[in-house]
Amino acid sequence: MNSTEALENALDIHWAQADHIRIDPVRRLTGPGMLWDRTGAVVDIYVEDIDPERVLALWHTHARHVLDALGWQDEKIASRVFDGGATLAISAPQDQLYAAVFAVQTIWHFCAADLLGATPQAFEAMIADLRAVMAREANPAMIALIQAAAAHDVDILVDDDEISIGHGAGSWTWPIAELPAPEAVAWADLHDVPLAFITGTNGKTTTTRLCAAIARAAGHVVGQTSTDMVQVGDDILDRGDYSGPAGARMILRDSRMQLACLEVARGGILRRGLATRRATVAVVTNIAKDHLGDYGITTLTDMAQAKFAVARTLSAGGVLVLNADDPHLVAASKDVTAAICWFSLDPASPQIVQARALGQACAYVQNEALVFWSGAAETWTIPLRDVPITLSGAAKHNTRNVLAAICACTTLGIAPEVIRSGLSSFVSDLKNNPGRFNEFNHNGARVIVDFAHNAHSIAAVCEATASMPAKRRFLMISQPGDHSDEVIDEVTATALQFRPDLIVTAEIADYLRGRKLGETPTLIRDLAIAAGFPASQILPASSPSAGVKAILDLVEPDDLALLLVLSDRDAVFEMLQ
Repeated sequence: MNSTEALENALDIHWAQADHIRIDPVRRLTGPGMLWDRTGAVVDIYVEDIDPERVLALWHTHARHVLDALGWQDEKIASRVFDGGATLAISAPQDQLYAAVFAVQTIWHFCAADLLGATPQAFEAMIADLRAVMAREANPAMIALIQAAAAHDVDILVDDDEISIGHGAGSWTWPIAELPAPEAVAWADLHDVPLAFITGTNGKTTTTRLCAAIARAAGHVVGQTSTDMVQVGDDILDRGDYSGPAGARMILRDSRMQLACLEVARGGILRRGLATRRATVAVVTNIAKDHLGDYGITTLTDMAQAKFAVARTLSAGGVLVLNADDPHLVAASKDVTAAICWFSLDPASPQIVQARALGQACAYVQNEALVFWSGAAETWTIPLRDVPITLSGAAKHNTRNVLAAICACTTLGIAPEVIRSGLSSFVSDLKNNPGRFNEFNHNGARVIVDFAHNAHSIAAVCEATASMPAKRRFLMISQPGDHSDEVIDEVTATALQFRPDLIVTAEIADYLRGRKLGETPTLIRDLAIAAGFPASQILPASSPSAGVKAILDLVEPDDLALLLVLSDRDAVFEMLQ
């Protein structure tokens, strides 16, 4: 057992349990997150027939008692109520995050005893156990480096195995067991690099790829993370979902990297927090229904608060880029202290009008062109027809992604002529933007492949295809089994806006997640029939790739097919190429 595993298993803390109380696993917070910008630990508690406000009162009482007993008088307590429960957190020193997990469990031990009328264990004995873990985990050399990095105004990244100071070409990394004394560090060689965090329910991957393409056009060696891969320059370091802090640290520690474009997903923010507090710019593209119910995120307002964690990562002078067409972002922006750069499809948007009046930078669409306002004047424009990904403005979702990229790249210090060049050469194909509105020609038919999986993203794709002429329209749709009947109903109703002449409902056998084989495609079929589509126009498929093959065998010249591919992606692309 290594030292990390030993810490994880150092204590076994129990508490009184009941059917009307459910506790998620305690999570370490390694960086800025939904609640604050502190390190520590957090837990989500779900209750029935218990007032969440009582849970919060008990939490703050017992947390203060435990923290003071541990000598953590300067550490803070946080909480929030959500529908059906509460999120509870404490802050802790960076070298005491496993101890913080046990501290949270100890605090909940006393809370649960009060809630359920049980007898708790002896307080002093539990505190003694916690102090023993604290002594094992303590790393004075780490704390000394963290303090020295702050004094030298340079970023420091910490995980279980390594510590690095600076970013990319200005960074150095040491094993956690071989940390130098601050006076042995060559501080003059270490520095941060321009860094963008990009999040949102939909569009974040495309916006990240746009920003990276523009930065490459400016001559930078770009580090890029996404839900698909982690990449530096032309070198793909690994494939998979790297939208959390581990992927960010991998990029920020690569000595080749000169500028970072980091996609940030909801899960990474809520599980561990963000990797750094030194971002130059942060983007939130939109807020929509997706993954509601996880980590106490039950409403779109909750989701907006989670996504706005990126605002806590901004360094002094950093800029938050926001979509003025999204009412949830507009509402959440009222609590932001950082400078905001708004973008909108409408130059008359209240946020755009206000930004111009106050002399603040913003971007918008006017007279079929993308316009950037510097705060004093319209400094440059580019016609929509010259930006392929917008389909001359028909793809409104991608037009917004482009506006977000313009704002972000301008903040990163990239010149207008380079931004224009990068946008003009960015095509939504398998090389630049795989899985996002990729168009193919098969047997004279136009075939669109998109990974859209929620109602918001599918609506955007349907809107973009609405004006495309077609003799016949073909739709392939699938959904993972863990989506609720309500979500599948909403997704299906949205996809039917494509007005298909034939529908293929595909099974995703690897994502049944509790449902029976055939249950989800049958549910989609029944919903389509209820919406007025004849049963004879709805075909089943055993997999997305089988569904795609069925459609490709049927399409003829001037047909249009929309393939919403959630699985078998490589096989589908291979067929289409």
